[in-house]
Amino acid sequence: MRTLIIIDLQNDFMPGGALAVPNGDLIVPVINNLLTNFDLIIATQDWHPANHKTFASQHAGKKPFEKIMLHGVEQTLWPDHCVQGTVGAEFHPQLETRPIEAIFRKGTDRENDSYSGFYDNQHKKSTGLAGFLREKGAKNLYFCGLCADICVYYTLKDAITEGFTSWLIEDATQPLDQSKFQVIKNELLQQGVGVIKSVEF
Repeated sequence: MRTLIIIDLQNDFMPGGALAVPNGDLIVPVINNLLTNFDLIIATQDWHPANHKTFASQHAGKKPFEKIMLHGVEQTLWPDHCVQGTVGAEFHPQLETRPIEAIFRKGTDRENDSYSGFYDNQHKKSTGLAGFLREKGAKNLYFCGLCADICVYYTLKDAITEGFTSWLIEDATQPLDQSKFQVIKNELLQQGVGVIKSVEF
């Protein structure tokens, strides 16, 4: 069984969005073309309350991308993005969503961020994704979506820790920071993640 996990393909991460990933929209048709190759398709969705503590707007005098200490951990402050019930939190309108069997929402806790589709950043709260995948008998996971150097990266790390065989579909993801992604990609390869292209299906 092959499982595709689409990470946070939401309007706020697209060009013109609140936390835009360069060329993020270019991967939508690539992902749509991949869908028929998979037995199970899952999506994650960033789903923040409007007063989420990682939003710079919640901290007087702070700007997006500044860092603070939050609950004893260094935290990057973000522009308000993917707020529950807003257009920015919706999936890209051209994403073919009908084959998606389940959606796992993350970042719902005001106090903690959740880059990974499996856990919050402090690994205190599970989204239920790992248990769902095991119930389905999914062992081979293929990852795509946004953004490669943050949410896709942390989800892949947790997938490996949870014992899933994992691949990154490189042309079906885009990073916020291209140079950072090259470093991360090498780290993922060393951890056993496969890096492939969509044409290999």
